[in-house]
Amino acid sequence: MSDNILKVENIKKSFGGVEALKGVSLEIRKGEIHCLAGENGCGKSTLIKIVSGVYEADEGSIELDGKSFSRMSPMDAIARGVQVIYQDFSVFPNLTVMENLALNMELMAERKLVSYKRIRAIASEALAKLGVDLDLEERVENLSVANRQLIAICRALLHDAKLVIMDEPTTALTKREVKALFAIIKRLQAEGISILFVSHKLDEVFEISERYTIFRNGQNVATGETSGLDRKAFVRYMTGREFSEESYRPAKQGEVVLAAKNLSLTGAFKDLSFELRAGEILGITGLLGSGRTELVQTLFGIYKPDSGEVQVRGKRVRIRGVKSAIRMGIGYVPADRLTEGLFLPQSIVRNIVVSKLDRLSGLFGVLKGKAIGAEVEKWVRELSIATNDPSLPVQTLSGGNQQKVVLARWLANDLSVLILNGPTVGVDIGSKYDIHALLRSLAERGLAIIVISDDLPEVLACTSRILVMRGGGIAEVLDPASTTEQRLGEISTGVA
Repeated sequence: MSDNILKVENIKKSFGGVEALKGVSLEIRKGEIHCLAGENGCGKSTLIKIVSGVYEADEGSIELDGKSFSRMSPMDAIARGVQVIYQDFSVFPNLTVMENLALNMELMAERKLVSYKRIRAIASEALAKLGVDLDLEERVENLSVANRQLIAICRALLHDAKLVIMDEPTTALTKREVKALFAIIKRLQAEGISILFVSHKLDEVFEISERYTIFRNGQNVATGETSGLDRKAFVRYMTGREFSEESYRPAKQGEVVLAAKNLSLTGAFKDLSFELRAGEILGITGLLGSGRTELVQTLFGIYKPDSGEVQVRGKRVRIRGVKSAIRMGIGYVPADRLTEGLFLPQSIVRNIVVSKLDRLSGLFGVLKGKAIGAEVEKWVRELSIATNDPSLPVQTLSGGNQQKVVLARWLANDLSVLILNGPTVGVDIGSKYDIHALLRSLAERGLAIIVISDDLPEVLACTSRILVMRGGGIAEVLDPASTTEQRLGEISTGVA
């Protein structure tokens, strides 16, 4: 009898003549946690949809729990114990917890009448499998991202799952929620369930998986035991490139561009003082609730401080709102670019120039087509935004290129200070290093930059100084060149 729950060999798949998979293979053993890694567009999602029966492979074979399939439907996959938890979790926000948990079971049973007693019993059983305590009557739209994910996992277990595929499961989770998710994954493994953990986050891959498979450009690049893999090899396999891990050391720093003096905001932070110089990349880190986001949003005019002052180039200023901050040369890239930073259905062109349309307009507000074209061409070239047609919707770009579009919008405004909240959330490793290199280049040209992140390797790699916040105050100021991830974690939590 086979030790594998899943074995796929020489899987090929094309879409309109474009090869998404060029003969990939993957084996997942029973009861193991296996990581499938690769940059965006490498073919991970295509393989998941083939394994779950959504797509049909052009060539190749699939063996699930000892049974071979030449063609497979979603029902075949579910019947053999395959459950996929996608990034959006496929939950219904307008339904209650128990309705979301029991709906699939009710549909499969082809029931014509609804019994809330039966639905409650199904939902209670699902939550009990993981020891999860949620209000069955609560609407899912009112739950946290982590709890929505728990619903998706509990629902998968109702179908006697043998292989649970998690597609980028930590994208929108905090560090604490990731830790809780990993505990659940280990619990599933202890019950004999195999996990295919799809991710491009190095630390998570090393922490949770026992074996790994890496795709690049629709092909197998490497597979093996995670214990025998290091960070440099992982990055090289995924990207085909070598990157430096050194922290940023500015050649020189200019004048103080921005300063906070005893700045306070009730319920968020108190008596904060710091300076930011031209050419510096200042990192701000800390746990969720430390006040880091509220601080930079105050500097950008979203909040008004209760006391203290802000100085721009040595002069005390009153930032009355976002427009006021922009006029002072301050730009802000939010953590959630999809809902706060981009107009997804709109073109790349419009997303880049939207913040300076007044300067690209002529008489009676008529837009200058040539000027707009030149502006967009400049930033697409300078930031290496991967597009052949800027008139396409920005949602057609990868996460890393979407982030570059947000950056282009602000850089087009001749900023003095650029604030980035989670600058590489949801982008793959290659794009992450490209963004770090871009920030260093901008700083070397004199831009003053603030990076807010709880990605400790990122904070250490791309900043020249670090403020660690805890409980609304600055716990310590550190030099990244002489600091470790462990030390940052200890200061952030206050626990050695």
